[in-house]
Amino acid sequence: MGRQSATDNLLFIRNDILVSYIFQQLSQRGKAEGIDRSDVEEAREWFRQAALDVRTVNRRRMMNDKQNIKTTLDQKSIGKMYTFFYDPKHKQTLPYYDLFPLIFLVDFKDNGFLGINLHYLPPVLRAKLMDALYQIVNNTKHNDTTKLKISYHVLASASKYRWFKPCLKHYLWDHVASNYLNIEPTNWDSALMLPTEQFRKATKDKVWRESREMI
Repeated sequence: MGRQSATDNLLFIRNDILVSYIFQQLSQRGKAEGIDRSDVEEAREWFRQAALDVRTVNRRRMMNDKQNIKTTLDQKSIGKMYTFFYDPKHKQTLPYYDLFPLIFLVDFKDNGFLGINLHYLPPVLRAKLMDALYQIVNNTKHNDTTKLKISYHVLASASKYRWFKPCLKHYLWDHVASNYLNIEPTNWDSALMLPTEQFRKATKDKVWRESREMI
């Protein structure tokens, strides 16, 4: 449809670790610390905090996860989480933009697609939005069949999803600058908090401040 460490060395994941394995590293640390994924609330909180503790992420290495790389998006992709490189068409006039969006795919347009870019929210609001979005997940298998039952109508119809407003972006096929990395549902909470935003023309603090003003 278009081109489209529980050991000390895992306390912080640095650039010298293959970042394509960052989710596996966080998972291993969780197991070593006795995190039980069946205790959903505890696991979500633990993985979010562990990801917040990560200092830097090499985005290009992250995109080397060949098992989860997708060359195209289609209807089955709606409701799933993706990250990719993007070069905006109107970057000269935009007040700011994110070169490495982290989105839930919402819908398609003739020339591209709509996505909720979670990077436009500060971590505390990302968590609030994600908690609300979990209420519209289609199943609890946490595998490749798991996705959000999402649409613009659903998001706009309930105040509990109001944090999505500054995040909804229209991405053009011709300006997607990479393949798409599909984030597996077991890694949504980690991806949510990793420092992968790459804003240009404004600091993340300015972006987050203005996002708060829009809600």
